[in-house]
Amino acid sequence: MELDALILARMQFAFTVAFHIVFPAFSIGLASYLAVLEALWLKTGRDLYLNLFKYWLKIFAVAFGMGVVSGLVMSYQFGTNWSVFSDKAGPVIGPLMAYEVLSAFFLEAGFLGVMLFGLNRVGKKLHFLATLMVAIGTFASAFWILSVNSWMQTPQGYAINEVGQFVPADWFKIVFNPSFPYRLAHMLLAAYLTTGLVVGAVGAWHLIKERTNKGARKMFAMAMGMILVAAPVQIFIGDMHGLNTLEHQPAKVMAMEGHFESHPDGAPLILFGIPDRDAATVHGAVEIPKLSSLILKHDPNAPLAGLDTIARADWPPVEIVFWSFRVMVGLGMAMLLLGLWGLYARLRKRLYDAPWLHRFALVMGPMGFVAVLAGWITTEVGRQPWTVYGLLRTADSAAPLAAPAVATSLAAFAVVYFTVFGAGVFYILRLMSHAPHRDEPGVAETPIRTAGITPAPAIDPDRPIPTGEETDHER
Repeated sequence: MELDALILARMQFAFTVAFHIVFPAFSIGLASYLAVLEALWLKTGRDLYLNLFKYWLKIFAVAFGMGVVSGLVMSYQFGTNWSVFSDKAGPVIGPLMAYEVLSAFFLEAGFLGVMLFGLNRVGKKLHFLATLMVAIGTFASAFWILSVNSWMQTPQGYAINEVGQFVPADWFKIVFNPSFPYRLAHMLLAAYLTTGLVVGAVGAWHLIKERTNKGARKMFAMAMGMILVAAPVQIFIGDMHGLNTLEHQPAKVMAMEGHFESHPDGAPLILFGIPDRDAATVHGAVEIPKLSSLILKHDPNAPLAGLDTIARADWPPVEIVFWSFRVMVGLGMAMLLLGLWGLYARLRKRLYDAPWLHRFALVMGPMGFVAVLAGWITTEVGRQPWTVYGLLRTADSAAPLAAPAVATSLAAFAVVYFTVFGAGVFYILRLMSHAPHRDEPGVAETPIRTAGITPAPAIDPDRPIPTGEETDHER
């Protein structure tokens, strides 16, 4: 593959998005978990919930900060590597991203300080309000960002002006475009599952070492309950999202299913195989007859079109989409299995005395992040070769930059990201390695000097206050 400026720009955006998306996926779910913990503390008065709140608040603070920093870089790329796209689609996506900053990020930032440092400085109810506002802010942020992405996937409510720009014609249709409700629900559930898996893994880790730890027991029980509820709902929402994608982006579904050929009498579900885009076939396919038609059309004999009905120039990279989709689905099934296993152990009253369940939960801890990345790859790579689906090609969206310039910035991003965020992840893992306990310290509440490192000179109380009438000599 020739690494021209376009490929390098796509690699750079994919690299930064891959780093960024895992932090909001975690912080969205963790903010809601913190709100639940504080609500339970206020309702029951049990210090156990307060200690867990303080324990996860420290982790949230680090994850939230890394999510903000990693997201800033992507907005700059719109003006550098993708300036043509920004020029053409800016009148539509620009206001939506501004709404995210004004209505969501400012809400989070405004209450974050109270949430982090105000537990002993404001009333309990006011502090809970701040925690709730941060949780709502993370949801609102996801709302606007996913609206932008969904419009790029299923554009509507636009017009094209005389210079070829997309301009808004109906904001309601732009925001609530056809794929947006499914994408929003799918992503929010993915965030809750990701957080549930991390919380469950941390609880399982400490239960393996000390089964009597009350904090580990409580977080593990809450995580298993969340996964049990969210996993089957996610599978249902995923099915609805797939049907919506089949309607509006059929080439993406064809690539996900590995259907190079049309099937007029019912399409098989290809479980595994090696897709070959050049040969337009899946080598060594292991398939179940007619099951794909049953899933996508709810009729085993329903016809399904294949990529042979679409011009090759409009095919997405089938190999990537095919495998990323299977990784996502496979991990979703594993999450469902974990939830059911946790239910079985709970009914047998062995939830805290099931070492193999704890080991499985520990292994599944990072799998939420993997599933989120796999789902995002399926969504974004499956949209290719378009930035605005069916209207603006990726090749026509990039800025006219030289390949060495893009390669240099990509290399710099790689070094900085792996260094900075690697250190951040290591610190989060260190925080998680310590078991929650009584009198959890929480976030340090000592003031931090940010204006400079040199303290101001001490004021002499015996020195007279200047009146402004002194002579130059006296001054």
